[in-house]
Amino acid sequence: MKVAYVFPAQGSQRVGMGRDLYDSFASARAAFDQADEALGFPLSRLCFEGPEAELRQTINAQPALVTVSYACLRATYEVSGSGLPPPAFIAGHSLGEYTALAVAGVLDFSTVVYLTRERGRLMYEAGLRQPGGMVAIIGLDQASLAEVCDQTGTWMANINCPGQLVISGVKENLAQAVDLAKARGAQRTISLSVSGAFHTPLMQAAVDGLSEIIATLPFGDPLVPIVANTTAQPMTNAEQVKTELLRQFGKGVQWQRSIEYMVNNGVSTFIEIGPGGVLSGLIRRINKDVKTINIGDASAIKNMEAICRED
Repeated sequence: MKVAYVFPAQGSQRVGMGRDLYDSFASARAAFDQADEALGFPLSRLCFEGPEAELRQTINAQPALVTVSYACLRATYEVSGSGLPPPAFIAGHSLGEYTALAVAGVLDFSTVVYLTRERGRLMYEAGLRQPGGMVAIIGLDQASLAEVCDQTGTWMANINCPGQLVISGVKENLAQAVDLAKARGAQRTISLSVSGAFHTPLMQAAVDGLSEIIATLPFGDPLVPIVANTTAQPMTNAEQVKTELLRQFGKGVQWQRSIEYMVNNGVSTFIEIGPGGVLSGLIRRINKDVKTINIGDASAIKNMEAICRED
């Protein structure tokens, strides 16, 4: 059995996330304490108590989700020991790709927390310079939506699964794109609560800022191949990772292709590690024959021993 670990993106955050992990597992508590120390303020308290508006801010949501996802994995290791199947591949959706860096040993966890805090800041500031947003388009095929984007000056930001796509751009253009998508048969559109037109060229200021930060950090080669968002191909060295992190700002997330690549290379089980179960739902819509397991809270982690024995 080949297994892949996958990590969720911004949008999965909620007040209270990780509190049960902190209370139940020493390894998770250590991860939260490490994140607090890396940032110089109690990120853990923001995760546990909010306020929600503050947690939702890009600069806070990104390191918070990385921390909770990483704490989930550490706690799972604490409970299951060697019982958790090792991954053949690791992947993360957008922000989740940064959690993958820590898990694959590209950067240490404290550095990843710092880097995602800076990424969130840069994305927010880029959104102030070039205001924009993102809209999920439900029930329209990729080719039709690509034509809509071409006609309205918007971009395909996330190709999540059949029938669930996300576009990004300036708000006036998004409004035109939504009307055109509905006219072409989209079943529903959902405006996302984000601070900018992520995964588009409008994030260029963030690319420039992150490039300077990345140049100062000690990247290592991944211990496990990380399937890149923008190419849906495995990254096996540090230079590929650096290129991907910068490319990811301006290019769409190829999530469907990433999952298909891993399935075509033998993965039959995907373990989603972190809050919520969004990725598990997407994966089942991409391929109904694979198995998905979600590890997002203390109760799921405590069940892992039984799951590992069953497999």
